[in-house]
Amino acid sequence: MLPLTSRSGERWRAVLAGVLVWLAIGAHARAEDGHALWLRYAEARPLDMEDTGIGLGEVTAPGATPTQRAARDELRRGLAGLLGSAPRFREGPGGAGGLVLGTPDSSPWIAPMRRELDGLGEEGFLLRETRVDGRKTLLVAARRDIGVLYGVFHLLRLMQTGVELDGLEVREVPQVKLRVLDHWDNLDGYVERGYAGRSLWDWHTLPDWRDPRYTDYARANASLGINGSVLNNVNAEALSLSHAYLRKAAALADVFRPYGIRVYLGARFSAPIELGGLATADPLDPGVQRWWRDKADEIYALIPDFGGFLVKANSEGQPGPQDYARTHAEGANLLADALAAHGGVVMWRAFVYAPDVAEDRARQAYDEFAGLDGALRDNVLVQVKNGPIDFQPREPFHPLFGAMPRTPLMMEFQVTKEYLGFATHLVYLGPLYEEALRSDTHAQGAGSTVAKVVDGSLDGHALSGIAGVANIGDDRTWSGSHFDQANWYAFGRLAWNPRQSARDIAADWVAMTFSPDPGVVAPIVDMMMGSREAAVDYMTPLGLHHLMARGHHYGPGPWVDGGPRADWTSVYYHRADARGIGFDRSTRGSDAVSQYAPEVARTFDDIEQVPEALLLWFHHVPWDHPMRSGRPLWDEMVHRYTRGVRYVDAMQATWETLRGRIDGPRHAHVAAFLAIQRAEAQWWRDASVAYFQSINGLPLPAGELPPPHPLAYYEALQFPHAPGDGR
Repeated sequence: MLPLTSRSGERWRAVLAGVLVWLAIGAHARAEDGHALWLRYAEARPLDMEDTGIGLGEVTAPGATPTQRAARDELRRGLAGLLGSAPRFREGPGGAGGLVLGTPDSSPWIAPMRRELDGLGEEGFLLRETRVDGRKTLLVAARRDIGVLYGVFHLLRLMQTGVELDGLEVREVPQVKLRVLDHWDNLDGYVERGYAGRSLWDWHTLPDWRDPRYTDYARANASLGINGSVLNNVNAEALSLSHAYLRKAAALADVFRPYGIRVYLGARFSAPIELGGLATADPLDPGVQRWWRDKADEIYALIPDFGGFLVKANSEGQPGPQDYARTHAEGANLLADALAAHGGVVMWRAFVYAPDVAEDRARQAYDEFAGLDGALRDNVLVQVKNGPIDFQPREPFHPLFGAMPRTPLMMEFQVTKEYLGFATHLVYLGPLYEEALRSDTHAQGAGSTVAKVVDGSLDGHALSGIAGVANIGDDRTWSGSHFDQANWYAFGRLAWNPRQSARDIAADWVAMTFSPDPGVVAPIVDMMMGSREAAVDYMTPLGLHHLMARGHHYGPGPWVDGGPRADWTSVYYHRADARGIGFDRSTRGSDAVSQYAPEVARTFDDIEQVPEALLLWFHHVPWDHPMRSGRPLWDEMVHRYTRGVRYVDAMQATWETLRGRIDGPRHAHVAAFLAIQRAEAQWWRDASVAYFQSINGLPLPAGELPPPHPLAYYEALQFPHAPGDGR
């Protein structure tokens, strides 16, 4: 190395200092690009834990199993960030005091609690501040290692959100057995209805290369208690069940296993033909039955804890048992019998509609499945969307909930926002999930909520489940935007306990993701809690539904008509004419109301009692119908369209007040997306008003601005490369 003169040395030292500054800035920006999700474990200053008297800098934790090591490593990562220094770990008994992790089999401090912990089941945990040998000790105890890991994540959440640990006593048991993310990922890397880039799974380099992001994905899910992952699209390729791809799935299962996550696969019903060379996939054919048993044996030899199959059959062109004049029950039982010896389950989707367009597609799933109650094997769950159409901004709860008491019904929510502005609109889905789960089916009288159906408590089912269609891709934010992470988070929290508050969940997410400062948490939570209602307002107010553009579902398309199926059009659903608007599902129309329990049906059937939020879902209503605001229906519709846009204005203003309190990169990213949302909300409002005004010929209410373009302008807009299009 050449010697530096004093002057040149100073110059190079200055350059080096500048480089280090820029590297530090770059490192900070990367750290705040959203990749860390709600597991940032970072504060402006280290937490002061002295007041608790618990020495969290000293941890006794076993490390003999992969799950024990995962818990220990998460604590090391979390406490180092939150306390400002890494704790000291010991695996042996050591002395009392500090933080102690374990099960009765792994820790002498936990062993005396064996009987008490029996009530926590396989996944529950206990957090308790106590005294051992006179020293304050915080226990994270469970019957199984996975419960300890869940307890560690819960403890770190409490610390991130500023909860006092002194005197802590928390007992948590998941209320739902299967808590699953459904990835609509194809083998070519494309994600159907995905708005966060390409698939996280690199099938080409699996099983040999196991990207570290797979572990980060598992950590994030375990932090919420999600315990299952369906790796491939419900529109499944048979190739997913080939031996080569099963080896790739097995590699992911190996990564996920320490975090309590089982893998599942979407199964194509015609796989015996396409992979096995059989002439039929008839579920009653002995050769078909043998093929599925052999395939199950092959899978479990590679993945001993394989979860089972998710099946979409006889819907949207997918093959299924009806191709052979068999029922959905006979199709599901075929796969259930093949999996039963291994402890696997079948999640059979109820999203079906007939090849011939029916009078009302909302009736289809109930008509096909309600009569099958009691005909399905014990290891089959019927997976039902939250509403009877298709993940709309607002739907009534699905009438199947409460209608199949002898069958476990698994809730299916959409986390990715296919009909809610993709990743660019700030729409917090916690209130949507909460609304659906708290809906009262009246199946066994008042209080028979959807949540009680889903968790099995209403009808005494031990097998229960909730699925969420994932919004995850290879984007650095994971979900395409920072705020869409909150929907993944809310889904996981509500899957663990469907009775939690969406607002409380939002508050935790904001504190962990941005800052625990109440001056940051309160305004952001307020933004989030009204965001879904705002989207309903500027997209589909008063129970309107399925008004999105054809195919890609990007932007407004209330004029969509024609094509291969009437029920793939907007006009089929809104039925607007010169007299009024709305789909008549009353007893005078399609009678879809009668699929609900009598108490619910009476409310939905009565135009004076039905909630205004669902008015046009159940009734065709005159344009001059008086609303509860005192406005006629048309004026109320226009008011709500405009109100939705104004809410986005308010979100922009609120976000601007947080400049300087949120790190620059994330603040700028969110601000840009809010600007996109503002423009598109206005587009939705203007295009919808222009179209419906062309139908009814009515003037705009006083003070409402007319759309800036004629209807033909909006109808002519084309988006051939909108992301997430089904293909």
